[in-house]
Amino acid sequence: MRLLEMRGLLAALALTLTSCGTVDFDNLPSGRFEGVLHVVWVGEGDPGAGDGAFIYIPDPVHPLSFIRTNPDATITRITPPALKTDGGSIPRPAQLFNGFSPWGYGPAYIVHDWLFVARHCLSDENPDPVYQPYAAVSFQESADIIAEAIKALIDQERVAPNDIAPRVISGTVAGPISRSIWNE
Repeated sequence: MRLLEMRGLLAALALTLTSCGTVDFDNLPSGRFEGVLHVVWVGEGDPGAGDGAFIYIPDPVHPLSFIRTNPDATITRITPPALKTDGGSIPRPAQLFNGFSPWGYGPAYIVHDWLFVARHCLSDENPDPVYQPYAAVSFQESADIIAEAIKALIDQERVAPNDIAPRVISGTVAGPISRSIWNE
């Protein structure tokens, strides 16, 4: 496939995935990551997205934490406990493009997955107190958090800068598909 066709396909994919989703990526602060990310493969993932089924296991000495510097943050430190994940739920066709790996922004994906887990567990009748600090996180803030986390990975030079992927991913997680999963 020629480069121009690839760019057109990526632009169409980005437009489709980010419709109705808005994150002001360029104007959000970046925060910072601390700790270590450990994942263990546990099986094949769902067809069409992600890259398998994994368990994130917090390091007992240096657990992964995302520290937010956003002055509007309802929560400033996110330290996910163990959880099941597929990395980034990147559709397989999009994985062909630079920056759209299900693990390219792995720490950001783990933080975002944890926000969704906490959200769903808060709706239980007797939620575990571990979820309570996340009760005030809105859907929009969850999308802003992944943008801040991706920016942190770039600023901390853990990943290379990319002009397209971070904005498309952030916009997608602010879109209607993510919102419907948030509201389940």
